[in-house]
Amino acid sequence: VQLIESGGGSVQTGESLRLSCVVSGGTFYIYRMGWFRQSPGKDREFVASISRRGDVRTYSDSVQDRFTISRDDAKSTMYLEMNNLKPDDTAVYYCNGPLSASKLAGIYWGQGTQVTVSS
Repeated sequence: VQLIESGGGSVQTGESLRLSCVVSGGTFYIYRMGWFRQSPGKDREFVASISRRGDVRTYSDSVQDRFTISRDDAKSTMYLEMNNLKPDDTAVYYCNGPLSASKLAGIYWGQGTQVTVSS
């Protein structure tokens, strides 16, 4: 199974980005999927997850109401729409799956995509 993220970049505070994660080599549509992030000097942390049917979405408190996770099973792709970005959102963002629970990482990771938010 391969997970490939894209969409990262450098933005100003308050701007938006959309991350994508394309999954190949596996049965994407049965996977609960998620996004995690890691900032320099910090542990990797949970950001958001989406159930295999897309009807249950879970967010960390720090991104609730600003980020939206979604999936397109026809394209084997997961998205993370990030609005009103803040400097604290600066991190490498990783695609992950299949999650065994709404916030517990699975065994497959992407290579990560850098998001940098400047004030």
